[in-house]
Amino acid sequence: MESPISSGRYGHLTETGSFKVIEKERSHHSSIYGKIVDAYGRTVVADADVDMHVPRGCRFVPAPMPYFMRFHGSDGMHAGYLPGYPASHGCVRMPEQLAIAFFNAVEVGTPVRVFGRTARTNQYYRYGPQPQRGSWPWFRQPIGPQYEPRPQIYESRPVYP
Repeated sequence: MESPISSGRYGHLTETGSFKVIEKERSHHSSIYGKIVDAYGRTVVADADVDMHVPRGCRFVPAPMPYFMRFHGSDGMHAGYLPGYPASHGCVRMPEQLAIAFFNAVEVGTPVRVFGRTARTNQYYRYGPQPQRGSWPWFRQPIGPQYEPRPQIYESRPVYP
């Protein structure tokens, strides 16, 4: 089986070598990384870790790591966002459908060989449904009262059948 991936970024490189799957967890959450959100669920700090100061009224939300297959220390393979370059904290991210396929195909003890580095590409994959072309924020209509459609006023006349 093959999959595009995103591996560990600078400072969090994915350990290379030969390992074995030592744990599988369908709905895993990171014990170290996540985000800080306010009382309304709005993200305050997108790339947070558990040691960061959490402002009053906010909380730390651990990063979801669905279809997690641990192979070394805290590193594992799981479904996640693939921006087209190394971006993780050491894990190997895969598109959701491929992570599901791997998760269903491997057992604890399955050999894992980690080698090379994530090649830079123009493609990306994110966890969950993929955005449709043109859904990027810069393709959206401008926001603000000056861009709201103005109501049109029509001359009123009686309408007869």
